[in-house]
Amino acid sequence: MTISIRGITLETAQKKLDLWLEAEDAVAAGQSYTIGSRSLTRASLPEIAKRIEYWGALVSKLESGVKGVRIQRGWPLDDGAR
Repeated sequence: MTISIRGITLETAQKKLDLWLEAEDAVAAGQSYTIGSRSLTRASLPEIAKRIEYWGALVSKLESGVKGVRIQRGWPLDDGAR
């Protein structure tokens, strides 16, 4: 059985984490550049850091087998013992 959280498997989460880690390396090497009349500006490091934190936490949860938050409800019973 493949565990997923919100439909995201460990394989997908790991790919996303790897992608954001690569983005961090690219930004660290140069935030923007221009070739001729064309320019490229990469995402901000704080935004990349947020995404790395998110995907890293999701990978950890999926590796440990945690399926997410479990919410339970309970009602007190009146056993008539008064």
